[in-house]
Amino acid sequence: MSIKVPQTTAPKAAYIHVPFCSHRCGYCNFTLIAGRDDLIEAYLTALERELSLLETPRPVETLFIGGGTPTHLPPAELRRLLAIVRRWFSLAAGGEFSIEANPFGFDEDRVKILAEYGVTRLSLGAQSFDAGKLKLLERDHTPAEIARSVELARRRLASVSLDLIFGTPGETLAVWRRDLASALELAPDHISTYGLTFERGTTFWSRLTHGRLARLDEESERAMYAEAIDALGAAGFEHYEVSNFARPGHRCRHNEIYWAAEEYYAAGPGAARYLAGRRETNHRSTTTWLKRVLAGQSPVAESETLSPEDKAREALVLALRRMEGVGRREFAARTGFEIDALVGRELLRFVELGLLCDQAGRVRLTREGLFVSDAIWPAFLRR
Repeated sequence: MSIKVPQTTAPKAAYIHVPFCSHRCGYCNFTLIAGRDDLIEAYLTALERELSLLETPRPVETLFIGGGTPTHLPPAELRRLLAIVRRWFSLAAGGEFSIEANPFGFDEDRVKILAEYGVTRLSLGAQSFDAGKLKLLERDHTPAEIARSVELARRRLASVSLDLIFGTPGETLAVWRRDLASALELAPDHISTYGLTFERGTTFWSRLTHGRLARLDEESERAMYAEAIDALGAAGFEHYEVSNFARPGHRCRHNEIYWAAEEYYAAGPGAARYLAGRRETNHRSTTTWLKRVLAGQSPVAESETLSPEDKAREALVLALRRMEGVGRREFAARTGFEIDALVGRELLRFVELGLLCDQAGRVRLTREGLFVSDAIWPAFLRR
């Protein structure tokens, strides 16, 4: 293979991508492969081979195994996956080790294995507690399975996070309120809320373009996001990033490394890493990734070395996703660029529109800016 990771590089985080799922939901555009469990053994062999490029085990503060559905792996293969990851990444004392799971098929055997290998945090793809909404989203679990999964995780893991989706076709504010209330009844430590998006290449996109699905109107989506902010805040959750809410001490430390624009390792099909100022993305096709790695070839499909200015612009956008925003002095010291030199004109425009606040040496999103943040970032990334 042609890629090597310098031993002088010392990122604090590592991400491992597991592409297997029982089926692909209609809205999903992640790198995954459904109905091909026959490839699991080859995947594990290839993953170990890709990680061997590290040459020596690397210490990290956070590990994150995502997918796909990592816990879709049968217990023996799940154990092997975790053993491989722990062989190549030594987790610091007090480190965070997260894994994604689907309520369907999540059982006591799997929880025991996760705990045995030091997993501290479960990120559960609940999405909804409404049976009709789950069916529309083509999820394969029931509301009862969400509750059981949380109960199982609580017995052995330190932190439980729930993912929820709002803004599905035909959804009402009342349905979303019930989703939030049902989630809070389970007393999770962290909740992520995402508005449904229609991505090219998904079956939802095809159904949308052929008139078989309709987007929810913007005002309804706005009301749902506002409801999440208010309801979760009232329940004691800190809104610390655009889509993320946590009880004290339960922020996702791994994602905070991303938002701080720090470097991180990554392996697996479609995995993106950021090392020594270079961003690399592996082939998204699981079979292509497998063939290349097992043939001793590089798994990298895309590679880019960011210029100092592009790195600074990206760091600014990532930092502004956090509710605390970014300090001007801190940003200049870290990137070598003044915020005004990069985006002064655009910043002033968004401040005048009430979407950003620029006070006491700190820039951050306003509540109004939260609702349209994705429309702000292109202006800051563009030279």
